[in-house]
Amino acid sequence: MKKILFLLFITITFIGCEKDDICIDETTPRLILEFYDISNPSNLKNVVNLKIKGVGLTDDLGTFNNISKVELPLKIDDLTTKYSLILNSTGVNPNEDFLQFNYTHQNIFVTRACGYKTIFELDAFPTGVIKTDAATPDGFWIQDINILTTNIETENETHIKILF
Repeated sequence: MKKILFLLFITITFIGCEKDDICIDETTPRLILEFYDISNPSNLKNVVNLKIKGVGLTDDLGTFNNISKVELPLKIDDLTTKYSLILNSTGVNPNEDFLQFNYTHQNIFVTRACGYKTIFELDAFPTGVIKTDAATPDGFWIQDINILTTNIETENETHIKILF
């Protein structure tokens, strides 16, 4: 009797599943930033001891070393997200700049298993990304910002180019 109940349970479980019950599609994309050399804008440049934290959040995203690309989540319940980017955060002269991203967003149904994802569109230049200095000005380490695409629908491309 136990074997029959077990087989019946297995049969019902597999019959009830559909191929879209597993989410393999992309979810809400993060904003992709790449860092470039200001003296040669076509060359990627690695950041050293870059600490990133969301303004108004208690946790930071971490400290990044020897990378030229970071992925930043945007708030889905707001129209702005602001980050503190501290270069040389563990060094003698840390330098903090703030980037505020202004955008609109839209929820899109993906599949039954995945549910919805949010896609973003940055505001037009110059209000899409606003750069400010620390409360105690220490000069900008971010020299220039280029918005490569305002539509943030996937993580397959770079959205913003940071020159320093």
